[in-house]
Amino acid sequence: MYRYTRRDVATAPRPRAAENPAAENPRPENPGAAAFRRDAPTLIGYLAIAGYAFWLYAFGPALTLLRAELHFSYTLVGLYSALWSAGAVVTGFGFARLSRRLPRTAVLWSSAAVSVAGVALFTAGRTVPLTLAGAALTGLAGATLLTCAQAVLSDRHGDGRDRALTEANVLAAGCAVLAPLLLGLLQDSPATWRPVFGLPVLLLVGMYLRYRRQPLPAATVRHPGAGRLPLACWLLAGMTAAGVAIEFCPVYFGAELLTATGLRAAQAATAISAFYLGILAGRVAGAWLTRRAGRTVPVLWGSLAVTAAGFVLFWLAGLPAPAIAGLFACGLGLANLYPLSLALAMAAAPGHGDIANARVGLLGGVTVIVAPYLLGSLADHVGLRAAFTVEPALIAACALLLLAGLRLSRHSD
Repeated sequence: MYRYTRRDVATAPRPRAAENPAAENPRPENPGAAAFRRDAPTLIGYLAIAGYAFWLYAFGPALTLLRAELHFSYTLVGLYSALWSAGAVVTGFGFARLSRRLPRTAVLWSSAAVSVAGVALFTAGRTVPLTLAGAALTGLAGATLLTCAQAVLSDRHGDGRDRALTEANVLAAGCAVLAPLLLGLLQDSPATWRPVFGLPVLLLVGMYLRYRRQPLPAATVRHPGAGRLPLACWLLAGMTAAGVAIEFCPVYFGAELLTATGLRAAQAATAISAFYLGILAGRVAGAWLTRRAGRTVPVLWGSLAVTAAGFVLFWLAGLPAPAIAGLFACGLGLANLYPLSLALAMAAAPGHGDIANARVGLLGGVTVIVAPYLLGSLADHVGLRAAFTVEPALIAACALLLLAGLRLSRHSD
């Protein structure tokens, strides 16, 4: 049986209570050995991830609606996604250092506040430059919020991080279903789609009022100053990043391809919810499956197979019904690639979870910049359907990186 979701915590020094802002909530020596508890830090992590996910999954369909208003090219759609994703790259470089210098509470709440400012700029702007600036600011602060929340869950639950991350992403998937539905429903109203982006603002404000004094787990570093990650961690981080790229090509361009089957822009923006509904169903199943140890790797292999089958159906369908069914199956397969591969990557770097978490964000940001921008540029030259050939290449890369990472982890045990 693979042991890749285990974390070697026996060698990690435990911070003294005076140095640990989470001293009121001490973690057991082996967090994974204790009963899984959804305490206040866990709920903060879940809700922060859900709020960012709502913006993230609303962003792609909103670009379809914004493009209909401002009449820009597919290449510019790719630029919006690139600027958003550049925030993850910057966060990947700087988060570990930031988390060493500032308490987790300061990082979490400040990044939430800046995210709100970026969303306000994106939704209030009526020109390409202003909306591009809003996308860039939200991408940077939102990636920091997401990375901080994931770090909180990982350090709080240790060996149970795969379950915590999967459960957090169930809520995120629920937001992914809700966001495009609301965008499509409100687009034809006098308010248009823009007020939808205000819902996570209300959530974050409520969180701050309720939990602003709640201490969060501090980062645990086994060898202070030593930041080199094992090769297995890099391979699994690369697999995580490739999985993110697989997901966000349909996020940014799935609605556009649905319009080629005969749907109007507003209908396509609503129909993309099938993709998110598949993600929600897959993550609910993943949360149930990961309640027992040892299932992470088989679930990942099954996820890749379902993803490939669903994408082919979506890609080749010429009618709305089979295309939407393919999107659902693709989302069902993609659902657990991110949380479970992230858990494997972080477990492969015991004592350096913040660094591994940040590097996953860095690689994910790069792939989400390159893949959708490449897809958009290709679509302007060869058509959108032909440009989607980037997806099979990414699925194959995921499989190879997972295989290599698992084998290297096994040999290093």
